[in-house]
Amino acid sequence: MGLTIAQKIIKNHLISGEMVQGTEIALKIDQTLTQDATGTMAYLEFETMGLKRVKTERSVAYIDHNTLQCGFENADDHRYIQTVAKKHGIYFSRPGNGICHQVHLERFGKPGKTLIGSDSHTPTGGGIGMLSFGAGGLDVAVAMGGGAYYITMPKMYKVNLTGKLSPFVTAKDVSLEILRILSVKGGVGAIIEWGGEGIKTLSVPERATITNMGTELGATTSIFPSDEITKEFLKAQGRVEDYIPLCSDEDAVYDRVIDINLSELNPLVACPHSPDNVVEVSSLKGVKVNQVCVGSCTNSSLQDLLKVASLLKGRKISDDVSMSISPGSKQVLSMLSDSGALADILASGARILECACGPCIGMGFSPNSAGVSLRTFNRNFLGRSGTKDAGVYLVSPETAVAAAIFGEITDPRLLGKAPSIKMPKKFKIDDSAVVSPASEDEAEKLEVLRGPNIKPFPSTTAMENKIDVTVGLKVGDNITTDHIMPAGAKILPYRSNIPYLSKFCFSVVDENFSERALSLKSSVIIGGENYGQGSSREHAALVPLYLGVKAVVAKSFARIHVANLINASIIPLTFKNASDYDEINQGDSLSLENLFDGFEKGEVILKNNTTGKEYQLNCNFTDRQIKILKAGGLLAYTKQGE
Repeated sequence: MGLTIAQKIIKNHLISGEMVQGTEIALKIDQTLTQDATGTMAYLEFETMGLKRVKTERSVAYIDHNTLQCGFENADDHRYIQTVAKKHGIYFSRPGNGICHQVHLERFGKPGKTLIGSDSHTPTGGGIGMLSFGAGGLDVAVAMGGGAYYITMPKMYKVNLTGKLSPFVTAKDVSLEILRILSVKGGVGAIIEWGGEGIKTLSVPERATITNMGTELGATTSIFPSDEITKEFLKAQGRVEDYIPLCSDEDAVYDRVIDINLSELNPLVACPHSPDNVVEVSSLKGVKVNQVCVGSCTNSSLQDLLKVASLLKGRKISDDVSMSISPGSKQVLSMLSDSGALADILASGARILECACGPCIGMGFSPNSAGVSLRTFNRNFLGRSGTKDAGVYLVSPETAVAAAIFGEITDPRLLGKAPSIKMPKKFKIDDSAVVSPASEDEAEKLEVLRGPNIKPFPSTTAMENKIDVTVGLKVGDNITTDHIMPAGAKILPYRSNIPYLSKFCFSVVDENFSERALSLKSSVIIGGENYGQGSSREHAALVPLYLGVKAVVAKSFARIHVANLINASIIPLTFKNASDYDEINQGDSLSLENLFDGFEKGEVILKNNTTGKEYQLNCNFTDRQIKILKAGGLLAYTKQGE
């Protein structure tokens, strides 16, 4: 039986375990990346391990999230990350150099290699045939130290593309179509491989848009073959030596095959407040628009923005619309400027923002109250934009431009002739904003600088066999990490200060949760389906840990969040009977007894002391995960020398 692309890379990086679906495997990691919203904590964790140098082939620290320096907090975090990177063998991408996924694709990603990043959209690297995973900061820290990355051996899905995209239909519409088919939880437990004759019509930036948004499916990762198109991209980046051909075997077996005819797709849009709430753009004709944002790690490539510039050339955006453009990297911005395309964008009335994540994480450029914002981003969760009552729609750059010009949601095909973009054979190479690490001898003399906002990792203790808790919060389906630990300009500066950050935990859902959890001292959260979807931010586990949350009982979980909960020694448990969820209420007193025996058996009994009822909970943990939970989390387990 042949192998898929992912299975080939897994086989070449397998440290332990067997490639049997549903069992735990350990992978050697070649590269890591962090961004500043999650990186500070990841490097604090790495320092705790006591290692002098990273042991990966390449580790890069990016500054792309907290680039607004309204106070000392972000600047101190940047200084800390730069000094710790210099000392420990990590490359440092300065603020303004670009969004981690865009820059990594351009300058560092390699087909056939493994990458984990403390950002959920790290699977962007699958656009060049790299096996790339989003992970929590602790997992990244361990990988930097030479440790394995553990995942459950995934299912394999194949998406066969046929035909060719019509004018004004884009890779973003392909992403939205697969979300319409699978939903935000339809990819859980699977790696999605993209293939078929249709992929030959897609450039690397287009492929990267698709793998980027595979994260919204809940997929473990997504990947394209490494082929001649990949080779041309790497050659244009001056990195042709990094190319290797990589494809699946003809007799590879997949758990599910999905066929999409590119020729049949129309422009699509994801409506508030979920990426899978997808309809055709034409169905929303006439909806007034207040704001348009183009950028993010999904649609900020040179190819994307050259199309935007071409469509805006000679046109003015509507008087009623505010439009921003966020180039994905310094390379993109520089080449836009050199080509004259930047002038066309500015002449239209659009604003140019920094080469950073910006509005995507609520870091500036929030919509007006109750405003409608069309964004080329990957997420439109409630409140993520920084304006809780805004309606955020996810669209392609072409659809975004149409809305900006007409002032309402408009089928982009009404713009006339589609732009014909010829990509350069050679990109402008300037890595001056990437700071190389010091040599080992130089590193001995270097000091790591910490500001007053940087607080230690929350302390943990070994787990007890019985836990008495109160239900501190009960929530519904599709709770995201943005619900649990919001982003935004007011909150992100405190990502390295867990005690202060805890004030905002679940504030989107219940403003009183933090205060209540602290008063309870020991609590549990009850959740619905797909609890913890979205970002890989481990703060959505570390902050509840600080607040005394001992367990989360849900109908189902998102993959990365389960790992982060276990790493923080918070027990993720699922209802054996989903209907039991309805019988437990906020404020109920609960007990979890004989936990250690239950872990071994895969089933724990939950006693509701308020009602006298008992419920069966599933806990399918591996031996390693059980040891981590018992030890008091991954850091404690690692210190034990396991």
